[in-house]
Amino acid sequence: MSTKSYRIPAAEQLYELEIKRSKHIAYATRASSKDEAEAYIREIREQHPQANHVCWAYIAGAPGTTVTSMSDDGEPSGTAGMPMLKVLQYSGLGEIVVAVVRYFGGIKLGTGGLQRAYSDSVTGVLALLPTREFVSRTELSLTYDYAQDGAISQLLQSFNIDNLESDYGEQITVTLAVADDQMESLKAQLTNICSGQIRIDKSK
Repeated sequence: MSTKSYRIPAAEQLYELEIKRSKHIAYATRASSKDEAEAYIREIREQHPQANHVCWAYIAGAPGTTVTSMSDDGEPSGTAGMPMLKVLQYSGLGEIVVAVVRYFGGIKLGTGGLQRAYSDSVTGVLALLPTREFVSRTELSLTYDYAQDGAISQLLQSFNIDNLESDYGEQITVTLAVADDQMESLKAQLTNICSGQIRIDKSK
């Protein structure tokens, strides 16, 4: 798999785990940004106003990104958020947020028990979570003469690239969404078949 493609959640998933009468409800869904992740966490809090804790972790970007965060939400430091984030990082998934809602059942789990409970909750929800491949893409705008249209159309078909938008004026202008790992090869071949007589711009 390309480093510019990775797996992301395809839908929201829920998983429940009970340990010594304490109920843990794990939620997972896609979050492509910090704002999306934090909005989802607020939503889960609103659904469980009586919960003792709503601990969470997220990776708001590709695997390995620095856009990560976590919270123990009142549990002893290091017993919830960090174990949850470590499971996410080990999974190789990107653009994901998880929240674990805990209803205390009256029996303390201890530091090690809490760490296992939260990490097992995330492991459980990830095992059920449907995922799909995400390919990072960039929009390109191509401007060229009508005489070049046939050759360019064939080349784009060979790359399995569809036009997002076409404009037929004095010249043809098309807008494409190109996978980042195809970008350099496509540009080189476009320049070659058009003998340099093509304008290639990144769309704004």
